[in-house]
Parts: sequence; C-alpha cells; structure tokens
Amino acid sequence: MQLPANIQSYWDAFQATQDDDVSARFSEVFFFADSQPVADSLAQLVLTGTKRATAALLWMHEAEGSQPPVPGSLSLMTDFAGTPLAIIEVTASRVVAFEDVPAGFAAREGEGDGSLQYWREVHWAYFSRECASIGRDPSPRMPIVCEEFVVVHPPEAADRE
Repeated sequence: MQLPANIQSYWDAFQATQDDDVSARFSEVFFFADSQPVADSLAQLVLTGTKRATAALLWMHEAEGSQPPVPGSLSLMTDFAGTPLAIIEVTASRVVAFEDVPAGFAAREGEGDGSLQYWREVHWAYFSRECASIGRDPSPRMPIVCEEFVVVHPPEAADRE
C-alpha cells in the first residue's frame, strides 16, 4: 500500500521502535467521525487517554469491501487534515446490535458525559448518516463493531501497564 509521505514517515518512526516487523498488523489510516471539529476533538480524547474505544457500522465496512480491525491490528490515527497523531492497537472487537451496546463500552468511548444515553443519541445520528450514504435504513438492530484499543505510539500518549 502506498502511503502519503507524512504518513509513511510516521509509520517508519514507529516501526523503528519495534523489535519485530509489525507491518503485517497494519490495518488502516483513519480519522474519527465525519467532520473536522468532531474528528479533531475525538483525536484529542485519544491522546489524553480519555477515549479507549470506538464504534463502527458493520454495514459500512461491508459496503467498502473492508474487514473491521481485529485484536492485534494497528491503525494510524490522524486529525481531519491527515496529520498523523497516534498508532493504536485493537485489544478487543465484537459486533453487537446498536441497542445492545453496553454502558461500559459507551463510557470507554469517553465522549460527552460518558453515558449510554449520550452515546446512543450521538451515534444514532452518525450511523443514520452513514446508512443514508449506502442506501440502508438505520435500525436498533443494525450491527455495530465495538472496538477497544490502546495507544502504542507516540510514547508520551501510549498506555502504561
């Protein structure tokens, strides 16, 4: 996969800190959400340790022909403009119906007040926009990929054992 120079440089700096070649675990380059203010705000929550989970619409992965990251996958998070900010490692991933997402997962996402009610309101709106873009109707039973992760790079933002 050909990466933009700034992304490749960031990945190479991370790879240089590893004992083994981790390139086979590389999953994606991404930013959160679908707008600059939200994407950049969520990235900052990751960098400060508040956000340690994220949710994705499984139908979107299917529409894009991609697989959701699995435990051990490494993803490079950017801000909305594409500036590399961190590399995260997925530690857990499971698919659940929207209405079955647990309160503990919503709290790990670290958004808003951390409540399940806030999570449902914000994510219903977001997933509804994604559904519209792929010709699907949102549903309380729509499949959501619930991922938990740790930051592994940069060192100052990495999770400590």
